[in-house]
Amino acid sequence: MYTDYLNKLMQSLQSTQVYSQDGTAYSSYEEAMQKLVELFSEIKNSQKQVFFIGNGGSAAIASHMTADFMKNGGMKTYSLYDNSVTTCMGNDYGYEYIFSKPLEFLSNEGDLLVAISSSGNSQNIVNAVSVAQNKRMKIVTFSGFEKKNRICGTGVYNVHVPVCHYGIVESIHNLILQQIVDAILERDGECL
Repeated sequence: MYTDYLNKLMQSLQSTQVYSQDGTAYSSYEEAMQKLVELFSEIKNSQKQVFFIGNGGSAAIASHMTADFMKNGGMKTYSLYDNSVTTCMGNDYGYEYIFSKPLEFLSNEGDLLVAISSSGNSQNIVNAVSVAQNKRMKIVTFSGFEKKNRICGTGVYNVHVPVCHYGIVESIHNLILQQIVDAILERDGECL
């Protein structure tokens, strides 16, 4: 019974696709990971900032990756999860703007937004992606459930887990992001 969950997780990982902005799916996990590591490396080498966003479990992944990409990846990351800032943005503008308003103030052209959303339909994530597009940021999306969600396809790269199960989608998002930063750490050595 319990191994069924692991089997479903592994099947979901194997069916996860990474799409380029034009909708082309990478044919292998190896090729997709290479492209993702290259993009994050480009951001690191150009000294641009990385913003990770998500809600609920995806917020926990975003917060965790903000720390890991800074400490282990040696990258400039910025957390949008300060309680005072989040509640200020929510109170003054509405919850749907808790990420987009700070991005308007803090981000620059060429920075990277990593948008993590199991459904791909959260309005605050969609709004942040819109700001990122307007500011000419690079975008990577991590979504699940239905492929025709609101953020899948908006990024330079779009990771999609085609299963309607929060735990499995979030586990795969976390795994892929962890693999990216670990690959950078292994290549560049310990940063701190």
